[in-house]
Amino acid sequence: QVHLVESGGGLVQAGDSLRLSCTNSGRAFSSYVMGWFRQAPGKEREFVAASSWHGGPAYYADSVKDRFTISRNQTSVSLQMNSLKAEDTAVYLCASHYCSGSGCYGRRQTYDYDFWGQGTQVTVSS
Repeated sequence: QVHLVESGGGLVQAGDSLRLSCTNSGRAFSSYVMGWFRQAPGKEREFVAASSWHGGPAYYADSVKDRFTISRNQTSVSLQMNSLKAEDTAVYLCASHYCSGSGCYGRRQTYDYDFWGQGTQVTVSS
């Protein structure tokens, strides 16, 4: 059973940094593609970043490229967010897709993910 839990959100000022973390009740993420999405009030859920299986490439939305970094270890996936902007304000959600093997690359679409966390609020004041 996959139970994703995000943490690390908060209220920060523009230009500050935050680090979000997602765990699966302490279980390993080794056979999963992992992604971060965000959803602002009144807007659709949008892709932020994704991590491929076992050290494969990472993928980023253009709006966060060069500011955000996704990383993972055996039991957690993190999103380091630097130079935050007011438009980064949203609920950030972690998602997982079961996949293992050399063809398991990060996914950008919400429908590609099987499990979702409840999200953590990030608010950036300008």
